[in-house]
Amino acid sequence: MAAFSIWHWLLVMMILLVLPIVMIIPMWRLLPRAGIPAPIAILSIIPFALIVLLWIMAFKRWPEDR
Repeated sequence: MAAFSIWHWLLVMMILLVLPIVMIIPMWRLLPRAGIPAPIAILSIIPFALIVLLWIMAFKRWPEDR
């Protein structure tokens, strides 16, 4: 069994650090516009929670609609 190279570990660390940030920042800005507290965006790194958040945002009455 061969050991993983440094490039493999750098790729893994990039995925583990960058991907959650790329998912949280847009949700952090969108949720307050829908009337949902921004810290809930942290849940967007959980796949099922992200789907639930998207469904809530899709069918919720937004403040601009009122």
